[in-house]
Amino acid sequence: MSNSDKTHKKWMKLDNAAKIYPAAKKRSWKALFRLSADLSEEIDPAVLADALTSTLARFPGFALKLKRGLFWYYLEYNEGQPDIKQDQAYPCVHMDFEENKGFMFRVLYYKRRIAVEVFHALTDGTGGLCFLKTLVAEYLRIKNGADIPRDNEILDCNVAPADDETEDAYIKYAKNVKRTRREPNAYFIKGTKESDGFVNVITGIMPVDDVISRAKDKGVSLTDYITAALIMAVDKLQRKSVKNVKHMKPVKICIPINLRRFYPTNTMRNFASYVNPGIDPKYGTYSFDEVLTAVHHYMRSEVTEKLLNAKISTNVRSETRPVLRVTPLFIKNIAMKLTFNLVGDRKSSTSISNLGNVKLPPQMAQYVTRMDFILGPLSRNQIVCGALTYNGKLIMNFVRTIKESTLEREFFRFLVRLGVPVKMESNQRW
Repeated sequence: MSNSDKTHKKWMKLDNAAKIYPAAKKRSWKALFRLSADLSEEIDPAVLADALTSTLARFPGFALKLKRGLFWYYLEYNEGQPDIKQDQAYPCVHMDFEENKGFMFRVLYYKRRIAVEVFHALTDGTGGLCFLKTLVAEYLRIKNGADIPRDNEILDCNVAPADDETEDAYIKYAKNVKRTRREPNAYFIKGTKESDGFVNVITGIMPVDDVISRAKDKGVSLTDYITAALIMAVDKLQRKSVKNVKHMKPVKICIPINLRRFYPTNTMRNFASYVNPGIDPKYGTYSFDEVLTAVHHYMRSEVTEKLLNAKISTNVRSETRPVLRVTPLFIKNIAMKLTFNLVGDRKSSTSISNLGNVKLPPQMAQYVTRMDFILGPLSRNQIVCGALTYNGKLIMNFVRTIKESTLEREFFRFLVRLGVPVKMESNQRW
């Protein structure tokens, strides 16, 4: 079967994690994220369009449009491809699917940058990164004749997709167990909403070895270290704004966890869970070492196959209840929207999604000068962070929909006081 034939699946169910996004999306908000690569030369949009053609044929899970059924939303194969467009003033601008030819992702370029922005119902950060790396590899192959080796992270566009690349791994690996979802709401960072929907981005770039060495000195991981530093920053904000300790709420950071590390799947769809490490300021003032210890032990106890499986199994079991399966979609939408508004991102003060160390083969790395991951604004939390490491640099992109940059300032100042050199960038309007 040829590549193009293989992608022509008539329709596909949304995966377990994706089901909430169509119900929760609003005209002013869609759950988008962005991945980009800066090259050593100006982008040729015509070549980029050709690269997208071959890449999209290799990723059938991206060649889809969202459809409304009687009982559930579903995904239907979409002909053609979205137009290549110049990048916009700020990332993750509202995406109109109809204007985008029904596609739920877009490919943008600006000078030397190629960017992909994706609606979270399609995939997670890991799947999105694989798509971007494959797209850039195809671009460099067509443009420069680059002979880039292919693997499970840079896919060969001459090979037909495997069936498990579009599987719902949540359903495949869920067990007959349950776990309570109850946990207290977290401190909410308030601010002055940008009146015109502008998205502020502040980027901190630091030598990753500096952060890793300091984390090792404390006996923790890089993720533990930056999470603890972020908790310290949020805690300081709350103590400034809430004078009565009795009224303080827990400070918690949502951290997505890639479930592929626990299960043998090649799925390019969503397959992640999350944990919410944090502290409760009502118990007193915490030192950085105390927060590090709390985060480290929380992560070691919670990020296990068994506990994460119990969490995803609870969600899968809820979806497969006989009554829910025959409930009309308009009623499901009301229930899911209400649940999302009541719970959603209320269990965390902010979120940090770290894609880890992005490695490229030398034949490709010679052209790629930088990579970025930007987590689009959440529905309620007004500040979030996307991070990755490339070429020895940890790049942390804070995105916010409020005017005040107090959290980012506190966070990066805290790292500098710890001895980590930080280079700052911003799209701030003057």
